[in-house]
Amino acid sequence: MPSRSENFSLSGPNPRVDINWNDVKYRRLVIACLVNGVYILESDRQQNRDEIEALATPWWESFHFQLHHKLVDNNDSIFGAIYEYKYPNPAPSFPQYVIAFRGTLMKKETVLRDGKLNFKCFYNKLHKSSSFQLAMDCVLVTMSGGARVWLAGHSPGSAMALLAGKNMAKMGYFLETYLFNPPFLYFPMEAAIKDTIVKFVIRCASSVVSAGLSRDVNGRQHHETEDHEPFNVPLSSWIPYLFVNPHYPICSEYIGYFEQRKKMRAKILGGIDRFLTKSCMDSGSEPLNLIPSADLTINRCQLTEFQGPFCKYKKFKRAHGIQQWWNYVPCDSLRYEYNATNYVE
Repeated sequence: MPSRSENFSLSGPNPRVDINWNDVKYRRLVIACLVNGVYILESDRQQNRDEIEALATPWWESFHFQLHHKLVDNNDSIFGAIYEYKYPNPAPSFPQYVIAFRGTLMKKETVLRDGKLNFKCFYNKLHKSSSFQLAMDCVLVTMSGGARVWLAGHSPGSAMALLAGKNMAKMGYFLETYLFNPPFLYFPMEAAIKDTIVKFVIRCASSVVSAGLSRDVNGRQHHETEDHEPFNVPLSSWIPYLFVNPHYPICSEYIGYFEQRKKMRAKILGGIDRFLTKSCMDSGSEPLNLIPSADLTINRCQLTEFQGPFCKYKKFKRAHGIQQWWNYVPCDSLRYEYNATNYVE
């Protein structure tokens, strides 16, 4: 029997909401539903639901999209989808295509496959996975006719969208990108430590250690380029949208990541942070979460205090869920822009 969360009429947003692609809240709502549609597509496949029983279609048709193509891995699992916008009066602010990637689906046919992909993500090897290579091919093919393509993903799926977006930005193509609960794969100080000064000191110290190790490994091979900017110039102009929940430790560190860089600039330490960033990138294995700019949205909704033996897990699951992002919840929105003069603003 399908769960309530899979049924659009029971768990989705109001499909009669006014269309306004200039409103970031509307864009967040629609794109989150498209990402959830990928989860339901795979669930439909595993449950062998026919066209009448299938639950995925309303998650995109309610917003004038149609399913253009499914992204299927070597295990026949649907991990992504390409949606085409079919509104009768398109405008430059609309996407023509949205390529969306799901995260981990805890079902018997996908838990092993998704677990392996999560490990690749954790060890910064996502770019070597066959799923990502297929995803990149689909992005390039979809863009080949000059179409406006947006990227989106949730949890590990957002890591795939982030990496694809970074690759395209380095080639000079700035794809609008929506990342829901993107993983930041370091110790979650933002969630674990409350003292802001302690967090700042630890982050600075860990950056220095990481930079020192990378320089020891690389020796002097990059000596001639030490004065160059740490970020590729086109990448610096790409500003993805990040949506994070401070109660979800795997993504909450993005809050501290950008705040630290802002504070270092304010304390005239921007040059040090630039040096540390470049040292990490020179290691030959650029961290996935290392991005120069972002439009960061933080969910400030207070979570329900769950009771019982699994209360912490329930809170974790609620903070992780994609459904929070199609609801109108109280949020803080902050934009961080990198440039060579001001670094992070």
